[in-house]
Amino acid sequence: MLSPGLKAKALRSLAAPGTAYDDPRLGKDPQQAHMGGYIETQQDNGGVHINSGIPNHAFYLTATAIGGNAWEKAGRIWYDAATGGKLAADATFADFAKLTATIAEDLYGTGTELDAVNNAWKSVGVL
Repeated sequence: MLSPGLKAKALRSLAAPGTAYDDPRLGKDPQQAHMGGYIETQQDNGGVHINSGIPNHAFYLTATAIGGNAWEKAGRIWYDAATGGKLAADATFADFAKLTATIAEDLYGTGTELDAVNNAWKSVGVL
């Protein structure tokens, strides 16, 4: 429970962006799960929080496809992409997707992990 009396499961849902809460005090979770719902806005620093459901959901899909503990493989791929110095400050979701695929292949070859990354980004409409 997030707070007593609050109709919310969490602040974010990686499994189902847009479903974490629906409460009169908070409103409805505005997160997007797919590029088809991408929001162009000047608010929220250009939609950084609202649209973050898209890569969050790609991570969730990757992690569940790979299996095991999310931090072991999918987490390492995302962490290396975010902190490895190869991601430009103005990177797009497509840039991030390509980088995660490159890192997955570098770390684990062309098997399950790479397929999981590519399929996840396709599922959220980025690739």
